[in-house]
Amino acid sequence: MSPYFHQNESIYAKLGDQLEGILATISNRYIGSNPPHPVTFRAFSKKGFLRGSDYRYLMNLDERFPEASHGQWVYTWAKLWSEEPKEVALGLNCFGPVQIYLRNELVFKSSIVEETNPKRRCNLRVRLEKGWNHFILQFMKTPSGFGGIFGTGSFKRFPLHFLMPSEERNGQEGWLYTQPLDGQLDQLPQEGMYESETDVKWLPDRTWGQERPQLSRMFGCMENRQALAWTKLVNNKPAIRTFTLRGENKGPLQLFINGECVYHSSQDKEFQVSVDLPFGEFQVVIKSTCQGKEWGFQLDGGEFALPVPIDGAKDVWMYAGPFSLSAPLVLEEVLRMDTLLEGSNGPTYWRLDMPDTWVRPYLENPLFGKWDYPLGVTLFGLLQTGQELNREDIVNYALLHIETCTSFYQYSLWDRKEYGAAGINTQLSAIDSLDDCGSFGATMLVGHQIAPIRDAREVADDIADYISNKQSRLPNQALYRSFGSVEFMKNTVWCDDLYMSVPFLCRYFELTKDSAYLDDAVNQFLRYKELLFIPGMNIMSHVYDFKFNTTTGIPWGRGNGWVIFSLSELLAVLPESHPQRIELLTFFRELAEGYLALQGENGLWHQVLTEQDSYEETSCTAMFIYAFARGIRYGWLEDPEEFIEAVFQGFEGLSKVGVDKYGNVYGVCQGSGYAFTKEYYKDDLTWILNDTHGIGIVLLSGIETLRLKKWMAQQIKGGVLHG
Repeated sequence: MSPYFHQNESIYAKLGDQLEGILATISNRYIGSNPPHPVTFRAFSKKGFLRGSDYRYLMNLDERFPEASHGQWVYTWAKLWSEEPKEVALGLNCFGPVQIYLRNELVFKSSIVEETNPKRRCNLRVRLEKGWNHFILQFMKTPSGFGGIFGTGSFKRFPLHFLMPSEERNGQEGWLYTQPLDGQLDQLPQEGMYESETDVKWLPDRTWGQERPQLSRMFGCMENRQALAWTKLVNNKPAIRTFTLRGENKGPLQLFINGECVYHSSQDKEFQVSVDLPFGEFQVVIKSTCQGKEWGFQLDGGEFALPVPIDGAKDVWMYAGPFSLSAPLVLEEVLRMDTLLEGSNGPTYWRLDMPDTWVRPYLENPLFGKWDYPLGVTLFGLLQTGQELNREDIVNYALLHIETCTSFYQYSLWDRKEYGAAGINTQLSAIDSLDDCGSFGATMLVGHQIAPIRDAREVADDIADYISNKQSRLPNQALYRSFGSVEFMKNTVWCDDLYMSVPFLCRYFELTKDSAYLDDAVNQFLRYKELLFIPGMNIMSHVYDFKFNTTTGIPWGRGNGWVIFSLSELLAVLPESHPQRIELLTFFRELAEGYLALQGENGLWHQVLTEQDSYEETSCTAMFIYAFARGIRYGWLEDPEEFIEAVFQGFEGLSKVGVDKYGNVYGVCQGSGYAFTKEYYKDDLTWILNDTHGIGIVLLSGIETLRLKKWMAQQIKGGVLHG
C-alpha cells in the first residue's frame, strides 16, 4: 500500500509527540477551512414550485394549468452554483414528455417508458462546471400527463436548491416558468439574460397587480390587526448627527428607533420628526394598526438598508403580520431571524413587499451550521479539545455551530410544513432515522453542559421521543432499520447504530435522571452482541440482514470502532451497582482483546480488520485508541500494559501516517453502505481527505492519549506504576 504522504510531511515530523500542538493544528485547520459564516436569507415566492419531502421540486403542470391543451409547452428555468467542476446526482419523474437542458445542451430526453409511468424515477448524473449552471426543463402536455418532479438526487446530507436565473430576480430561490405556449421557444434563455429579452412572460408574478398601500396589499384590511415593518438607518457620515425623517401613515402608527418610540399617531397623517443619531447603524421598526380600511406608510429622510442581507430582495423593508392587537410584540424578542412569530392566523415569519414573497433561511455552508451525524463527532472532538487546551475560541466555535441548528429548530419545522422541505436543518426537521438525530444530539447535550444552548432541551426531548417511541425496533427492543433510503437497507441491524443511539441515551439520562434511557442503552449492547458478535475473534460483523437471516460476516473497521467507542461512553456513566455492568465490562474486555490482536505494524488498524492488505483506516484507529485509553484510566482493562503500548503506538502511527503537517486528516473511509463481500469494503469504500467521519475522533483519540500520559505520570509519582 502506498503511504498517504511522505513521512517528512507528517505532523509527527514537525511536532513529534507534542500532543497539544497536534490537537491545535488539526482544530485550527478545520476551523480555518470552515469559517462560521451565517445562514443565507433569500426571497421565495409561494406561487413558485414547492418541494416534496425528498427535496425535489413538484412541477405538476396539470394542476397549475388545468386549461392547457394537448401539445402545448411549458418551460421552467433555474440555476445552480458550483464551487468546482463536479458530477451531481439528480432525480426525475416524468408526467409526460420532458427534455432537460444544461447550459443549453440537451442532457436528457424522456421516452414513452418514463412518460407513461409517473412513479418511475430516473436517476441522472450530470456534470456541473465551476460557476453558474443553468437548467431548462421543457414539458409537453399529452394525455399521459403534464410536468414532473425534478431536483436533488441525494437529499439527506446535501440537498440542492435551485435559484431564479434572470437578472430581475437574482438571488431568489426557485424556478421561473412560462404559461402554456403553443410552440417551442426559438431560443432558450441563457445566463445573464433579462426576462424581457426572452419574448415570453415568466411566472410567478414579481409585481403587484394594483397600487395599494403596502400593508393592505400584503395583509388585507381586517380590522383590529397590527403588523411590523423593519429596516435599519445607516449614518456613515460622522459629521452628521441630526436626521429629519419625513413620512405619511395610513392608520395608527408607532415609529421606533433602537427600541425607543420617536413618533406615534392614532390617525392618518403626514409627519416629520428630528432624531439625533451618531455614526453607526440603527434599528428602525414601524408598528402599524389596521382599522378595517387601507393601511400602510412611507418614510424618507435617511439612508435605509435591510436589517440583514436578503438575496433577491428589491426593497429595504421586511414585514411581519398580521398580529392580533393583544399580541405583545416585544421588539427585543421578535427582531430575530431565528424566531418563529405567532400571527393572528398561526405561526408566521418575515416577508417582502412582493407578491406572496417570503424571507427564508438556507444553509449554504458546506459544513458550518449543518446538522448531521459525522459533524456530531467532529464537534464533540472540538469541544473536548477546546476544553483540554483551554482554548475558549475553539469551544465557542463549536457551540455557535450547534446553536445555529437549535435556534432555528422551531422555524425549520414550520418551514418544512409550509414549503414541503426546510432550507435549514434538513435532517433535524425531518427525523426518520437514528442517523438524523442521535450523534449530533449527544454532542448538543455535551455543549449544553458547557454553556446554555438555545432550545437544546426542546430538541433533546424530541430526539428522545423519536428514539424511544418512533424508531423501528425488534420484539426484543433492539433498534433496527425497517426501511432505508435504498431498498437493500430494509430490515437490517448495523453496528453503527450503537453510536447513533447509545451516547445520546446516556447523556439524556444524565440530563433527566430517568434510568429508563440508560437501561435502553444497556439493552442495545446486549442485543447487538447476540446478532453481530464473531466468537473466537472477539470482533463484530458490520450488519445483520433479516432478509437473509444472516450477518454479513465482514468486520468493517469503523463499524467496530463505533461499538467500542459507544460502549466506553456507556460504561463511563453506568452505575457500579447496575445489574448488567459486569456483563458489559466483560464485553468491553472481549472486544479490546479482539481489536488488540489486529493492530497493524504501523500502529494503525485496517479498513477490513482482518485484511492486512486493506488500507490503514484512520477513524477506526482513532476510536480504538480512544476506548483503550479510557479503559486503562477507568480500570476496565485488567492487564493494561499491552493496551498502554497500543495506545501510544497507535497515536504515533496516526501522527506519522494519517495527519500531515498542516492538520489534514487522511485515510478516513467515506460513508458506507454494506455488502457480503470484503471487496466492497476494501475497494469500493475508498478513503476521503478531511472527511468529517474522522476529524473529531482523531481529536478525541489525541485527547485521551494526552490524558493517559498525564494519568500515568500521576500513577508513577504516586508509586502505583513504575516508569
